Amino acid sequence: MPEWDTADFRPVQRESPASRIIVGVLIAAAIGAGGWWWYSTQRQQQPAPVAATPAVTAAPVEDEPAQPPAQVATGPLFPIEPQPAEAAPPADPDAQMTQLLNALLGQQAVSSFLQVDGFTRRVVATVDNLTREQATTRMWPVQPTPQRFSVAGEGGSQHIAADNAKRYAPFVAFAETLDTRKAVALYVKLYPRFQQAYEELGYPKGYFNDRLVAVLDHLLQAPEPAAPPQVKLTEVKGEYPSAQPWTRYEFADPQLESLSAGQKMMVRMGAANEKRLKAKLAEFRKRVAAGVVPKG
Repeated sequence: MPEWDTADFRPVQRESPASRIIVGVLIAAAIGAGGWWWYSTQRQQQPAPVAATPAVTAAPVEDEPAQPPAQVATGPLFPIEPQPAEAAPPADPDAQMTQLLNALLGQQAVSSFLQVDGFTRRVVATVDNLTREQATTRMWPVQPTPQRFSVAGEGGSQHIAADNAKRYAPFVAFAETLDTRKAVALYVKLYPRFQQAYEELGYPKGYFNDRLVAVLDHLLQAPEPAAPPQVKLTEVKGEYPSAQPWTRYEFADPQLESLSAGQKMMVRMGAANEKRLKAKLAEFRKRVAAGVVPKG
């Protein structure tokens, strides 16, 4: 679900505020609707199902089967408490989702940060793709991060500019003000929709909440560089130079460059923002892993 934006790295992919994807996607994901960070990589491609895995490491790992044999026998690792079924399917799911999100977040925040059309499908697809190397922005449930990705330094010693972190500040602040208890309560209430969307994505025997918890664990394991990471322009062979060179940056450190799209987004937003966002994600993770309607 992302790509390096005209303001981001190529492998890191396009993003929305707070690398909004991660939070937007996840927060929207854990939000019962959807967290954050929008990758903007020039290579947009149809998201392919990613194996539902337990907690993963910061380093990239091979995709595993969507439904491990053990899970088939034991059921979900993090089951969601069954909720009363809706009396009747909403005539306009998008309108109902907009209403629910407005009540939780406020109309201004929803219009500024989220894309509510097909929100459930967007959240599920985005969450599933955060552990991938790349992802398309077409299905992100959040708006792209404003402004352009910026670097400092010259020649072979360029690094992410300190001011670049300001691009993500609004979304991080938005995530921190979110009432986690109410957000998870909404998520649990609407969980059957997320589960259905996950099965339709290509996991008929999988469990979306297990996938969500695994992805949150994955994001929480993102490295936290002490200094702004060095970057470099990828080589482009051809007669004509790129009109948008800022879309061709990648991490100079091979280990950082080998991270998943979601972890790259975490690193790219700056150490301070990353720590703040991780604190919120950890809170979400604790509650969604409980699998019941929060009581307090």
